[in-house]
Amino acid sequence: MKKTTLLPLLAATIIMSCNNESAKQEETAKPFRLVTLDPGHFHAALVQKSMYPDVDSTVFVYAPDGPDLQYHLDRINGYNTRADNPTHWKEEVYKGNDFFEKMIAEKKGNVVVLAGNNQKKTEYILESLKNGFNVLADKPMVIDSKGFEELKQAFETAKNNKLLLYDIMTERSEITTVLQRELSMMPDVFGELQKGTLEQPAITKESVHHFYKYVSGSVLTRPAWFMDVAQQGEGIVDVMTHLVDLVQWECFPDQTIDYTKDIQVDKAKRWTTPMSLSQFREITKLDSFPSYFTRDITKDSILNIYCNGEINYTLRGVHAKTSVIWRYKAPEGGGDTHYSIMRGTKVNLIIRQGAEEKYIPTLYIEPIKKDSVIAKAITKAINDLSAKYNGVKLSNSANGWQVVISEKLREGHEAHFARVMERFLDYLKNGNLPSWEVPNMIAKYYTTTKGLETALNNKE
Repeated sequence: MKKTTLLPLLAATIIMSCNNESAKQEETAKPFRLVTLDPGHFHAALVQKSMYPDVDSTVFVYAPDGPDLQYHLDRINGYNTRADNPTHWKEEVYKGNDFFEKMIAEKKGNVVVLAGNNQKKTEYILESLKNGFNVLADKPMVIDSKGFEELKQAFETAKNNKLLLYDIMTERSEITTVLQRELSMMPDVFGELQKGTLEQPAITKESVHHFYKYVSGSVLTRPAWFMDVAQQGEGIVDVMTHLVDLVQWECFPDQTIDYTKDIQVDKAKRWTTPMSLSQFREITKLDSFPSYFTRDITKDSILNIYCNGEINYTLRGVHAKTSVIWRYKAPEGGGDTHYSIMRGTKVNLIIRQGAEEKYIPTLYIEPIKKDSVIAKAITKAINDLSAKYNGVKLSNSANGWQVVISEKLREGHEAHFARVMERFLDYLKNGNLPSWEVPNMIAKYYTTTKGLETALNNKE
């Protein structure tokens, strides 16, 4: 009788053991293993807000001990324990001041995710590539002209070592920007991109950001160094990276840009956003300004942050303007906003995100001359696009038409990190990036660092 009772138990144990072994083999068979290096910025966690079929669920984290690391681990735990579609990441953490050397020595993964303090980011990128890691880096990969030279070396190292280096350009997945690009590639609708002038650029992109913001449903606690431009980088080389990237991506889609020939920075400027000590306390949970802010403090309690900037430049003869503005807190119901205009010979394609749009990015098509020919072309274009982007339609607006976009196409900024990761994983599987990506990343960082250099020399 005892033997009969034990047999089913033994069989069940063997089956469970086989299943566990099978699961282990399946996990170790996954080609990509992530290493998170010093995750001081919340973007490091957003990369892991989703799971990926080809990525091992164990992630190796190397960082100094402290609040930056703990905030990161708390965010990952939040994704793992959420009620809706929880993730199942397992974080293996090494804490210590020799975190970078330890990561290199142990080499437990093959993809380094970098999103944190930017002061040493370019150095970390280069050394990771020299030691056999692929790198997915948050913007900016470089914050000054000296670092730009090091970044060029990093891309050369990646090429020689058959590795990939890629930055996280989430805004290429934002639906109004995607549709603006699509429509600009339709000559019957857009005509040709105008050349523009310094006073009226052919393409303008402006981004407004806020220090006080919600991420994954909670008020974001920012590290103090985020407000130090020596560590984070000025706005003109930080958020501006996205805008310059979009200018290239939309004006010259899938084309290679040579920064030595195609780009001329005409003028640039920078200015500060003041932050009181009480505001600083609210977002950092610190009672006082760290000593590295001494040079930026006036009236004993006002921190002046050089987080705003503007660059006017020409790209293959096309006048472009990119602007970044930081405010402390968004108006009620608002958040970070984006404004963009592409001027064509037939229509202007404009993204607005103000109070009138209820702070939701909205794409407008505004013709230079409204007639039945252009109306017919626009109607056909939107019908064609609706086959590719189900949930897009047209409605009349004061100066032309509005592209109405369904909620299912509006994923939101946080979801765009998964889209970038998915693209990067595809590139890793193929063993290469599109031919234009590397030269265009170099061109982008030339524009931002040259813009900063120009702004610093601006005596106005």
